[in-house]
Amino acid sequence: MSRVRWHELTHAYGSAQDVPGRLSRVAWGDTRTSADALSDLGLWLGELAVFDATVAAVPFLWDLAVTDSVTSRPGVIELLQAILDHGNPPQITVVHAAHQAVLSGSSTVSVLVSDEDPAVRAAARDLTAAIDSHACEACRPT
Repeated sequence: MSRVRWHELTHAYGSAQDVPGRLSRVAWGDTRTSADALSDLGLWLGELAVFDATVAAVPFLWDLAVTDSVTSRPGVIELLQAILDHGNPPQITVVHAAHQAVLSGSSTVSVLVSDEDPAVRAAARDLTAAIDSHACEACRPT
């Protein structure tokens, strides 16, 4: 995460400089801390629209989704689906990059559908369906 110039990126509410801290809280926080940080990330990166910080955060979200010690893995997977479901019409190249970052994890999500945690399996099945049916305007071939 230290190689990403977060302070130069933006999310729904401005500078993305706080994104690494929230990702860390999702990774190492207790259940409440992780859920609160994930809620912030959802608002900042994917529930309203996608941003350049979204693109940078997706690889870290994939890592969190497969890390057994992360308490909010189903929520992480749901955030990845929210990112895939949302756009940002004025920034079509950002939308494309964010969606491609999620789509690039299709092999990861195929592993998660067999996870021991039933909530992870359910979220992974939903994300798999979203990946398989994804056909937004930003991602259509030109």
